[in-house]
Amino acid sequence: MTVDDLLRRAASLARPGGRAILGITGSPGAGKTTLAEHLVRELNGDGPPWVAHVPMDGFHLADVELDRLGRRDRKGAPDTFDAAGYAALLRRLREETGEVVYAPGFERVLEQPIAGALPVPPSARLIVTEGNYLLLETGSWARVRPELDEVWFCDADEEVRIRRLVARHEEFGKPHDTAVAWVLGTDQRNADLVAGTRDRADLVIPGADLPGPRDPAARR
Repeated sequence: MTVDDLLRRAASLARPGGRAILGITGSPGAGKTTLAEHLVRELNGDGPPWVAHVPMDGFHLADVELDRLGRRDRKGAPDTFDAAGYAALLRRLREETGEVVYAPGFERVLEQPIAGALPVPPSARLIVTEGNYLLLETGSWARVRPELDEVWFCDADEEVRIRRLVARHEEFGKPHDTAVAWVLGTDQRNADLVAGTRDRADLVIPGADLPGPRDPAARR
């Protein structure tokens, strides 16, 4: 499947008088953000924006809360997100189409969520959301899939995926040895969990069919 095929399939989800939500999932470093940004950029073109990007990352719990819960050493695991809040936002995005809806963003340098950072205008007919756990069926994550029209799984080559992750962690301040340890420890445990959801996707996209990142170190 070519990138043009993916663009056509994404565009076909939008329906007059309603709003569709496309989910993109995959293990950390698989290229989810790169694909989502490419879809939004190409579909919007130079015209009025009708496609919006709302990542799951804005629902990271803040470090102060992770410290309170004793979970900061595994930041990025399923229970370090507000899964119920994410599912509730997806439902609101689908139902409240007549006003701006503000979604939280994630500041990669600070590694912290930022409230109200992403405005979704009423003109948005297609929302592209991406994150690791869109197909997870445990706890509040089970509320996410019913809010999505389709979910695509980015199936990147493991060597490429790990190399991207190490580069990303280094880009945002981790020494090389620390980055490698985190990728092969915390990130890999999360990656194995996400890989187990692959068969629930509506479409599996091989890494060779994904658009290349503009900045490999900064992509998820």
